[in-house]
Amino acid sequence: MSDINGTSADEPVLDPGFEAAAPEAGSDSMDDWASALAEQNSNEAPAAQPAAVFQPLSKVDSTRTANDIDMILDIPVQMTVELGRTKIAIRNLLQLAQGSVVELDGMAGEPMDVLVNGCLIAQGEVVVVNDKFGIRLTDIITPSERIRKLNR
Repeated sequence: MSDINGTSADEPVLDPGFEAAAPEAGSDSMDDWASALAEQNSNEAPAAQPAAVFQPLSKVDSTRTANDIDMILDIPVQMTVELGRTKIAIRNLLQLAQGSVVELDGMAGEPMDVLVNGCLIAQGEVVVVNDKFGIRLTDIITPSERIRKLNR
């Protein structure tokens, strides 16, 4: 018959905190354990040096870095030039027709924001080249300025 622990009444039940007594000194199992411990202790080096997993950064080859950037040069990004923004009620939006004028918060002559994938990277001014609009970059946003604007 088994009890709650799944052991029969004849089997000894060991307490998890109970340590079994060591076998007698003359037994074969003691010799096996002693030889295994001796083998383990002989394999351990007294001052084991950890294996170097990473190479020091100072030894990075500059030509390798140039090749690494080549991998991302063909990734397409979306560049947007923003003239300004406004908030408008849906009622007013539905009343817009051809020729309607929408007031933006940007001022005439003010630099336009240049966004790459929605992140401000530069400011510039609108130019016309061969009957097409373009933008002349006047100010590049530094990485520290970009981080500061993200934290706002």
